[in-house]
Amino acid sequence: MKIGFIGLGLMGEAMSLNLVKKSGHPVRVFDLDAAKVALLVEAGAEAAASIREVGETCDVVVSMVPKSEHVQAVYRELLPVARAGQVLIDMSTIDVAVSVELSEQVAKTGAVMLDAPVVKSVPAAKDGTLGIYVGGDAASFERVRDILACMGCNIIHLGANGRGLVMKLAHNVLVAEIQNGVNEMLTAAHEFGISTEDFATAVSYGGASNFYLTSKLNALKAEDYTTAFSLENMGKDIDCMVRMVEPKGLKLPGVLNCQSVYNFAIDNGMGREDFCASIKSVKLRAH
Repeated sequence: MKIGFIGLGLMGEAMSLNLVKKSGHPVRVFDLDAAKVALLVEAGAEAAASIREVGETCDVVVSMVPKSEHVQAVYRELLPVARAGQVLIDMSTIDVAVSVELSEQVAKTGAVMLDAPVVKSVPAAKDGTLGIYVGGDAASFERVRDILACMGCNIIHLGANGRGLVMKLAHNVLVAEIQNGVNEMLTAAHEFGISTEDFATAVSYGGASNFYLTSKLNALKAEDYTTAFSLENMGKDIDCMVRMVEPKGLKLPGVLNCQSVYNFAIDNGMGREDFCASIKSVKLRAH
């Protein structure tokens, strides 16, 4: 079996390195950045000259790119060479409707597409401890489970195509809503002279204790917004959620509030910073 990997960004680089080290299969990689490809080749991967070459030569093809339009561009190259027995795994976080439509196009070729977005950020990608949410054919999922296990330690199959993405968006937007609550109450606490350290300690004594505050405490204290997961990426996920629920007529005011916080932050030049920089948006809008 040969594994292909397309997209060697912050997450994809670490994920593909784990495949090279752990899978026991040849791994062929492609990225528009030749330096990224060279780094993987040095680690033991094979270089591909194009996305089409990855599709032509690999039995399992993994893609990890930023947005719906990027996944669509990747699949424009993969679809003409997709074939029966091949499994295409898109691990990007994109619009559910786009992914489902692509899976239907893939099915016409005899290949199978799974959506398998991930949770956690770069440190977990490096450690191979990502959470992975999978949607698509259950038998095909079982075929590639060991490949996914090279990149993540918590893997769940959630049903038909698109369900992995539904859960990923629900997860990330829940994080954003928890984060927004932390940001607002921390802003209020600061106004009354309570430090970030004391705020976090006091919260840990009660029912408001949460992973976001614990994991981002040092960054919030230091106002260090070095990017592990970018604000613009979280904003993209919130936008995907809004588009996903709109046809259902769901009214989710907390989601729309988060969207406004993130839109303000992006409009004010914070998009490339870590998503915990959203506290700056809350503080600016609070006065």
